[in-house]
Amino acid sequence: MITVIEQAVQARLVATAPKVETVPVTLCYDRSDPFAVRMAFPALATLEGVEVSWTFARELLMSGIQHPAGCGDVRVRPYDGDRTTVEFHAPEGVAIVLMSTAEIQRFLERSRELVPPGLEHRYLDMDHSLDELMRGSC
Repeated sequence: MITVIEQAVQARLVATAPKVETVPVTLCYDRSDPFAVRMAFPALATLEGVEVSWTFARELLMSGIQHPAGCGDVRVRPYDGDRTTVEFHAPEGVAIVLMSTAEIQRFLERSRELVPPGLEHRYLDMDHSLDELMRGSC
């Protein structure tokens, strides 16, 4: 049974200069972390030269393709009829990424098939999560 979905998408990294670069991005959804999605950027697209991943709420991505969502480190909003903007705010600066809304919707539909929205709590392993929390507190 499939428990992890990964989908490669093309994203346009908007720089402060008039240059816009296309970079491959991987969207990931893991049923063991049912409230979250992960977006991974390859080393060539990062300042540090290493792969960087951002993890944020699946609900944020679902909402953000329809209307502006988020007020923290990750913000998602429609850009035009075909694209969605994802903003990543970090101490080093802001990265703005344009992605195909259709590709995001395809990814989200696959995640919904794996874990329907509203039923995420059924897929949480509370014993494992508590063990992880307790291990870090000693």
